[in-house]
Amino acid sequence: MAPNVPGCSFGHVPSAPLSHGHTIRTMTVDRDLPAARRATSADGALITEIITRAFANDPLWSWALRGQDGGTDYHASFWRLFVDGALRYPWTWLTEGGGATSIWIPPGGTELSREQEERLYRLAAEHLGPAADDFSELLARFDAAHPRTEPHYYLSLLGTHPEHRGRGIGMWLLAHDLDLIDAEHLPAYLESSNPANNRRYSAVGFEPLGEFAYPGSGPIVTTMWRPAR
Repeated sequence: MAPNVPGCSFGHVPSAPLSHGHTIRTMTVDRDLPAARRATSADGALITEIITRAFANDPLWSWALRGQDGGTDYHASFWRLFVDGALRYPWTWLTEGGGATSIWIPPGGTELSREQEERLYRLAAEHLGPAADDFSELLARFDAAHPRTEPHYYLSLLGTHPEHRGRGIGMWLLAHDLDLIDAEHLPAYLESSNPANNRRYSAVGFEPLGEFAYPGSGPIVTTMWRPAR
């Protein structure tokens, strides 16, 4: 997530990385799982709420979005940019009842428009104070790590609402999405901002690709790749 930062081309590099780190906090799979549907622009507020709540205590993003006054009210404004950016494409999914959401950028797509990139940097300057520079550098590191050798689907965000955790909804939704991607015989890419989730991603076919850290030896991000099937 970083517009107009050296090394970042948010609205301009196909499948450029922004929303990084995927919060899957589900442990077991409920037999009575909901159906999934494609989200529309009318779902923007709901998706933003799910992502904001899901990433509130994420090792990376709770650190990267910390404000000067310790507040978090503005976090939703950051996430809404990425939600709206992704909703330009028909690859954001919601489970029935709004328990979980997955946000994908399809091959050839970008996470943000130029205007959204500019808004992101203004938000960082407004709310993060001196840490805005580290935030921009973090986004540049996301961008630099993102593979561009072949077309792929990019999992920008995956989150389960806290009230729906523990039922396996997040992993079920991810498996649902991967079935559709497999039907196109294309690879997929993600960045995991929570080490606890790495083994879950591995269980559905993602392989570690590399890693980088928040500036100043901060939280670690693991990049992962799932070959085409």
